[in-house]
Amino acid sequence: MSFVESATFKVLQVAPAYKTFRSKYKLLQKSQWWSEAQLEEYQLRQLNELLTHAYNNVPYYSKVFNERRLTPRDIRDFDDLEKLPFLTKEIVRNNIDALRARNYAPSKFEYVTTGGSSGTPLGFYYERRISRAKEWAFIRTLWGRVGYNLSKKCVVLRGDVVETADAGIYWKSAIFGRLLILSSYHMNDVTMPTYVARIRKFKPEFVWAYPSTITLLARFMKKHEIKPFTTLKAILCGSENVYPWQRDLLKQVFGCRIFSWYGHSEMGALAGECEESADYHLFPEYGLVGLIGANGTKVENAAERGEIVTTGFNNPIFPLIRYRTGDFAAYSDHDCACARAYDRLTSVEGRWLQELIVGTNNRVFPITAINAHSDVYDNVEQFQFHQEREGELTLNLVKGANYTEEDSRRIHRELVKKLGRDMKLEIEFVDHIDRTQAGKFKFIVQKLPVDHLLGYRYE
Repeated sequence: MSFVESATFKVLQVAPAYKTFRSKYKLLQKSQWWSEAQLEEYQLRQLNELLTHAYNNVPYYSKVFNERRLTPRDIRDFDDLEKLPFLTKEIVRNNIDALRARNYAPSKFEYVTTGGSSGTPLGFYYERRISRAKEWAFIRTLWGRVGYNLSKKCVVLRGDVVETADAGIYWKSAIFGRLLILSSYHMNDVTMPTYVARIRKFKPEFVWAYPSTITLLARFMKKHEIKPFTTLKAILCGSENVYPWQRDLLKQVFGCRIFSWYGHSEMGALAGECEESADYHLFPEYGLVGLIGANGTKVENAAERGEIVTTGFNNPIFPLIRYRTGDFAAYSDHDCACARAYDRLTSVEGRWLQELIVGTNNRVFPITAINAHSDVYDNVEQFQFHQEREGELTLNLVKGANYTEEDSRRIHRELVKKLGRDMKLEIEFVDHIDRTQAGKFKFIVQKLPVDHLLGYRYE
C-alpha cells in the first residue's frame, strides 16, 4: 500500500476526504479498546449495512441473492454469511462492471490495480479520495502504536523511481521535507555509502521500507561495520513477509523496533503488530476475516494454515464479499498484553513471498518493486518472470482479448524504467502459465542462486 505518498496527502486536503479521515480516525482511537462483544456488535451492524447496500445497488450481488432466494434479512449472524458464495479474482475480473455500485456518480470511481505478484493482475475501483482517506486513518492508527505521526521524519525505501538517480542523486523530498524517498534501483556497494550519508544527514525517526530493500542496506552496513542511525525509533515493514532472520539482522544493525503489517489493495483486511508482540492484530473495524482450508471449510484451530477470506467494510463503491485473497495465514493462540480484543495471525504468506531479480553490476531488485500497481498489464491475462542469467530477464505473458503491440511497448518501457537499460529484456507470449503444486501462480521462476549472493532464504 502506498498511502503515505504525497498524492494521498493532497487527497486529504480536500474537505470531504479530510472529514472522512478524521471521523474514522476518531472512531479507531475508541474502538481499539472496545470489548469483544462491542466489536462483534459493530461488525454485525456494518455487515448488515453492506449487504443491504450490495443487494439494492450492486447488480452482481442482486443476482447472487436472487438466485439463492435470499435477502439481506436472511443473513442474521456471521455464520449465515456462508449462504453466499466465495468471490474469486476470476469472478471479479469477469464481472467488474456488475460489481460497481449504481448509487455512485461516475466521477466517484477511481480505477486501481493490484501489484499482481501472484502472476495475475486485477483491476477494481475505489471511491475517489474517500477510500484512501479511510485507509490512511487505519494506517495512521497502526503506526501510532510505535509513535509515528505526520510531523515525524521518515525515509522511504519502497521501489520509488527517482528521476535524478542517473545523475547520482538517489533521493527526493516530499511532504514539506518530512519524507526522504530513496531509489531502490541503484543500491550497490558503490552507491550505498551515499545512501548511508544522506540518511544520517536527514536524521529520520522512521524508515518505511520493503523488507528486502532495507535488508540490502542492513547487510552493507553490517559488512562494513557502519554505526546505526541514532535517531531511528522504528522500521515500518510492509508488502512483503518479514522472515525471522531478517528481523534479527535489522534489529542487530539498526538497534530499533521492527514493525510489520499485512494488508492488500482490495481493502478486505488490515492487520499489524502492536506495542507488545509481533502477532498481526486484525482490525475488526476494517472488515470480516476468516481462514478456510483446501476444501473450503472454516479453519478455527490455532496454528492451522488456511487461506484468508475477507469481507471489507470500507469500499462500498466496489464491495468484495467473501473474497478469497490467495494469501495464507494461521491464527495465534497466545494472549496479548496490549489488551485489544482483536483476532491475531502469527504469519502471512503467499503474495508476500519475496524473490529477487539480479541485474548487472551486483544490482538486485525485489520483485515487489517491479510491478507496483501498474496499469500497463490491464490487457494481460497472466504473466510470469523467468531468469537464468544475471542481467537477463524474460517475461512470459498470456495475452488478453484486447492486447495489442502498444501494450508490449508500454510494458517494455515500464520495465526499463524500473530495471535500467542495461537489463536485457524479452517478452514471450505463451498460452498458459503453470501453477505450483499448491495451486498458486509463482510470480518469478528464478534459476540463479540468489541466496548465496545476498543471504536470502527460500523456505
